[in-house]
Amino acid sequence: MKNSDQVTLAHVGLHYSVHGSSSPGIVEFQEMVLSHYDLYGRNLVWRNTTDPYHILVSEIMLQQTQVERVSKKFPEFICAFPDFSSLATATLANVLTVWQGLGYNRRAIALQKCAIRVMNEYNGILPADVDILATFPGIGRATASSIAAFAFNMPVVFIETNIRRVFIHFFFAATENVSDADIISLVEKALYRENPRIWYWALMDLGSALKKAVPNPNRRSLHYTRQSPFEGSDRKIRGAVLKILLQNQFLKEEEILGCVAEDPHRVLRILGALESDGFIERRDNGFVLGK
Repeated sequence: MKNSDQVTLAHVGLHYSVHGSSSPGIVEFQEMVLSHYDLYGRNLVWRNTTDPYHILVSEIMLQQTQVERVSKKFPEFICAFPDFSSLATATLANVLTVWQGLGYNRRAIALQKCAIRVMNEYNGILPADVDILATFPGIGRATASSIAAFAFNMPVVFIETNIRRVFIHFFFAATENVSDADIISLVEKALYRENPRIWYWALMDLGSALKKAVPNPNRRSLHYTRQSPFEGSDRKIRGAVLKILLQNQFLKEEEILGCVAEDPHRVLRILGALESDGFIERRDNGFVLGK
């Protein structure tokens, strides 16, 4: 395919539904998606490896976190914990210290639990099996499938936010409340089985471009929910508590309440939740980070 043809396909692809055209055929859709990737594909650090450990780390980091933030944190995390063994044997304090800035700290614990399970049950080798991966902490079916595609180039079928955006834009231009069940058969039909890894990268990059070019198609998804604000949320308070414990190692309950300028009853509830989740442990009349 000539470069000029690639430009045309990429341009038409981004404006297909906007101009009222009918949905593209599957072959045409594949050509457009891959052509857009040839021209505008992102050079992300985790795309330069097929190391299953690196892919696992990147996929868990990318859950609910922008690519730009992960791009900055991923190299630091891999440098600190280069393999399953080093992550499995690290202290929780060290893991959370390196994780700082990504938010959703539950993912850090889940990631370490994954590493421990890989070391204990699979001799340090991540299983190339979606059904097994889906049982790992913090990994649902979609994340398990993305790991299988990117680490092992398996022809799996899954949906995530950018993929959903692409299919709604091109195949459901005039439809409201589009369900994933409506989309999944098209995802399977369109799958470029010669190279699933490249195909899903291409879909995700096109979805990212669409987000900037058109009103978000995902608002027409039956599963669309707006993310709750971070300011004033329990999530922000949880992060604040963990940050001060990382800095002080041990704090009495009243000291934590003094450091976190929120309703004491709310902070106590959050402390209880952090303890239940394994982030912190109660010691005497205070708290330390969990092991």
